[in-house]
Amino acid sequence: MFDNLSEKFADAFKNLQGKGKISESNIEDALKQVRTALLEADVNFKVVKQFIGAVKEKALGEKVISGVNPEEQFIKIVNDELASIMGSANEEVNLEREGIVPILVVGLNGQGKTTFSGKLSLHLKKKKNKKVLLVPVDTFRPAAKDQLITLAKSMDMDWFDSDLSTHPKLIAESAMNFAKENKYDVVIIDTAGRLHVDVELMGQIKEVRDSLAKFDPEVLMVADAMTGQEAVNVAKSFHETVNLTGVVLSKMDSDARGGAALSIRHVTGVPIKYISTGEKMKDLELFHPDRLAGRILDMGDVVSLVEKAQDAIDERDAEDMMKNLEKGKFTVDDFMKQMDMMKNLGSMSSILKMIPGMGGMLRQVGDLSPAEDEMKRMRVIINSMTKKERQDYKIVKESRMKRIAGGSGTTEAQVKDFFAKFRQMEKMMGGMMQMMKGGGMPGMPGMPGGGMPGLPGMPGQKQKKPRKKGGKWGGGFFS
Repeated sequence: MFDNLSEKFADAFKNLQGKGKISESNIEDALKQVRTALLEADVNFKVVKQFIGAVKEKALGEKVISGVNPEEQFIKIVNDELASIMGSANEEVNLEREGIVPILVVGLNGQGKTTFSGKLSLHLKKKKNKKVLLVPVDTFRPAAKDQLITLAKSMDMDWFDSDLSTHPKLIAESAMNFAKENKYDVVIIDTAGRLHVDVELMGQIKEVRDSLAKFDPEVLMVADAMTGQEAVNVAKSFHETVNLTGVVLSKMDSDARGGAALSIRHVTGVPIKYISTGEKMKDLELFHPDRLAGRILDMGDVVSLVEKAQDAIDERDAEDMMKNLEKGKFTVDDFMKQMDMMKNLGSMSSILKMIPGMGGMLRQVGDLSPAEDEMKRMRVIINSMTKKERQDYKIVKESRMKRIAGGSGTTEAQVKDFFAKFRQMEKMMGGMMQMMKGGGMPGMPGMPGGGMPGLPGMPGQKQKKPRKKGGKWGGGFFS
């Protein structure tokens, strides 16, 4: 998300290129474009007004350093203010207190409450080492219980067998007693929703919250990031009734305009604690205002990328590849492991957006999905090779190519094309290893020599002019 907003900000900053210093006259046009970009992104108009005022005041104030590039100064000021309106820092659920921590998950229907409940349980179990109990209390939509149990089973998570014929507050109380008896650390309670805010829904959720008052529950509202200002209005209603402790933005991987992320904290005073970034149970991130501001302004988010890499990359595999490279060896097996690492990190575009300056390049290159499709074809070809062939591709002659083509459902020409590209890769990785030995640019965390093979802008590859949007393979190695 935020692609459109990022592009508009980039256009606005061009107004300061070549200027000797920041002045009221040369930032006026930039501020107008920033204001328009924010309003088009469905950011609350009061937030926009305060944001523009703060940026202008700081840009023209004494804090501006003379002799520093005016464009860079302005970007820094905008970055700091963006982070400020979204909150100063991440505020995760407080797990350090004594006793069981109940987490009440609320929101309207279709916002992703049940899915988030599953994602949060996995996050707390894997990363926080907590014993978690999932509790369905949606008495209006019985299928929600089945959905939550299915998610729990898929993650080997415990769930409470709620009696949906009773009142939700009684279910919550029973679940807490069960959790106490069985020594659970966290109880996640998935509540009912509606298509819109109504008195009955709010009354029921308030009763559940009140029944848990002695446990001082966390109350997290899940909001669809694609709904923009409507999400802000719903958050206000819930906060006024049940006193929210946090907001979760779902569908942050969509083409949402971003208004909710930039408005909710300022309008409601409630912090955004988590963002949901995909369909898989592992696709949940802590919300860091400063990091998101960096992504919007194409300054990257290297810290989050490193954290993703630490979670997704097998250190032993990375070490084995490094040892091979040190011996001047790069096998098809190594290449396959690199593709697996990339897959675990996310899509190509999501990875590149975390690298400073890559957002603008991606807008020029266009759609990278054809390149990802090509990698899938490569994976099928590799899976049709024997272990010996993956360790030494040079033994693959015509007869072996014919067998590999038949096994992978591809043509011999496509198999030959794969090996031609792999030879380029082998040469490039050798060059990267020499760079690293000589103190050159290091690779991505856990990925020897740069990790992301052949994408434009990566070290060790001869640079090409990026293709215009709609290029054959999205540019780079797959062109």
